[in-house]
Amino acid sequence: MKLKLDPGLEIKSSTIEGKGCFSKTHFARGRKIAEYSGERISNAEANRRAGRRRLRICAINGRWSLDGSRGGNGTHYINHSCEPNSYMKIVHGHILFIALRDIQTGEEITIDYESTLHSNDKRCTCGAPSCRGTINKV
Repeated sequence: MKLKLDPGLEIKSSTIEGKGCFSKTHFARGRKIAEYSGERISNAEANRRAGRRRLRICAINGRWSLDGSRGGNGTHYINHSCEPNSYMKIVHGHILFIALRDIQTGEEITIDYESTLHSNDKRCTCGAPSCRGTINKV
């Protein structure tokens, strides 16, 4: 099944982890990059699915999450970095990715996951000079 990617995005191998989401165009600082999409699930279901090696689940609020591995648009391949170039913003139940700084064509799009369903021992592989060593801020 082929993903329907947002314009300006492509998926390819990442030096951070597995596949990554890359820019096919310049994104100016403060510009919306894309919206996260996937299957809407309860947070109880998200916790049930938490045993997977690779999680593609983002919380919307205290009750709902989106599982990008089911019905996602490629944004579920955005990898973690301790020095990210974008951030997530939730607006009226929609999860948006916004550029923290100018993002150049061909650059991997990254966010700081900060808090995930992964164990606090899940190691970070971002390679940033200020890498904290884990994907969760503990």
